[in-house]
Amino acid sequence: MTFVDDYPEVARLTRWHFAVAFVALALGGFFGLLQALYRTNTLRSLLPINASQYYTVLTGHGVLLALVFTTFFICGFFLWAVTRSLDRPMSNPKLAWLGFGSMFVGTALAAISILNGFAPGLPFDSADVLYTFYVPLKASPAFYVGAALLIVGSWIVGVEYFMMYRDWRRENPDSRIPLQTFMVLTTFIMWYLSTLGVAIEVVVFLIPWSLGWISEIDPLLTRTLFWYFGHPVVYFWLLPGYLAWYTVLPKLAGGRLFSDPLARVVFVLFVLLSTPVGFHHQYVDPGIAEGFKFIAMTNTMMLLLPSLLTAFTVVASLEHGARQRGGKGYLGWLRALPWDKPAFSGMALAGLMFAAGGFSGMINAGMNINYLIHNTLWVPGHFHLTVGTAFALTAMASAYWLYPQLTGKRLQHRRIAMAQPYVWFLGMTLMSNAMHRGGLAGLPRRTAKPLFGDAGAGAFDPVLGSIAEMQLQIAIGGTLLFLGLAMFLVVMLGTWLSRRGAGQLRVNGSIPAPLSGADDGPRVLDNLRLWAAIAVVLVVIAYGLPLWGMIENGILTPGSVPFPT
Repeated sequence: MTFVDDYPEVARLTRWHFAVAFVALALGGFFGLLQALYRTNTLRSLLPINASQYYTVLTGHGVLLALVFTTFFICGFFLWAVTRSLDRPMSNPKLAWLGFGSMFVGTALAAISILNGFAPGLPFDSADVLYTFYVPLKASPAFYVGAALLIVGSWIVGVEYFMMYRDWRRENPDSRIPLQTFMVLTTFIMWYLSTLGVAIEVVVFLIPWSLGWISEIDPLLTRTLFWYFGHPVVYFWLLPGYLAWYTVLPKLAGGRLFSDPLARVVFVLFVLLSTPVGFHHQYVDPGIAEGFKFIAMTNTMMLLLPSLLTAFTVVASLEHGARQRGGKGYLGWLRALPWDKPAFSGMALAGLMFAAGGFSGMINAGMNINYLIHNTLWVPGHFHLTVGTAFALTAMASAYWLYPQLTGKRLQHRRIAMAQPYVWFLGMTLMSNAMHRGGLAGLPRRTAKPLFGDAGAGAFDPVLGSIAEMQLQIAIGGTLLFLGLAMFLVVMLGTWLSRRGAGQLRVNGSIPAPLSGADDGPRVLDNLRLWAAIAVVLVVIAYGLPLWGMIENGILTPGSVPFPT
């Protein structure tokens, strides 16, 4: 019996979430290839875009990958995790489908607006506003309505998780929350809290502004509302990766999770610390007192603690698994790990890349050294290590393990799947390495200019290598990443089209109990109301006075006209 046999409705809805996620991944990945080649002047004359459309490509790449692919995959992945760990069906399937429908309609509206940049005859106006979409750049109202529907849809799906937990709790009043469900619920507490900012920004300001009902908007206030959401969303992307690393990866390694209580502590810390950090994206913005920027920096640095706890717990779990497989020595046990299993190698390589992303993130968070790399290629270099690998590669690796359970079909094209994580890892190593070094040289982000040769490289002084060499690495890395994406999609498409029952599945959904179980930790860790209340208090401390300072003279003052007008 597989998951699809026990819970066919959940499996079907999860597959639909994955289908939309993977279509967005394909289109967004293609935009990424165009972007890498155009920006580096590689075969530029042969590409089907011009300098203006580069920003359409940039917007599509960011929105489809950072918002659509992630949100759909996470909502489907969490639906599987809650169902499996509670061992019960959905409480209200219609509600869950309603959430999916809202996200789908929202995605369609936003995607049509973005694609209007290529084909102006499509419905709605264009939306070249990048994935950060804050003022003064203005998009079609359809784009903002679509963004709102995407978020509201995720809220609705999240309600289903809590309803399933409520029903389970009635039948199990004294039991500890199963770990995967605990991870899902804490992630969504953080998600509900953090998305309030962008919801207010979109519904109260951007939609009326785009419809012409109000002529000007306070850019500082709306930027603050965006970044209130803009950094916690990173943890919304990463925590599903943590769920996979804590609960699935040790099993794939042949062992068991080292400590359940440590995992719960990590997720509680993310609930408390994820949201009051957004000001570290606004170090150069005027109108915000330095003290509140310092609080945001401190909170951001404290987020290193759950990341370090994760590194310790996951590596200890992998070592336990490797030694169960005969691994010996201080580091020799690494050779005993199943590096030929695509689900394992993908997650392990994603975790390794995330460690590098954590170190570059410390530079972003520092108040003084942030000025060195602000708005340079360093930032997307860091972003591609975290979201572009820690999340994306983990999601693809999870799909290798989970999709057969959702369909009852054996994974196809296994040799391609075995090579795919390594192709992705190599491509990302080349591209992000060059982006980080380019950032140190001052190469700007978000520009269609190649900035080398006669195009202006003389203004930049690389610390190591040359600007031309960095651009070449970015082009090669981006091409390898697209090749890795195509390999993943071939495997998924082949599996989808295959016949059920043709060969025995190589995977099963059982997850062994941790070495140290939930009962080894204090029960207060399961008090979700307590952690949510403390998180709200921390947000009020971090944001209360600064926001009051911005709105005390009027919520639209000082105002900014839109661009384009």
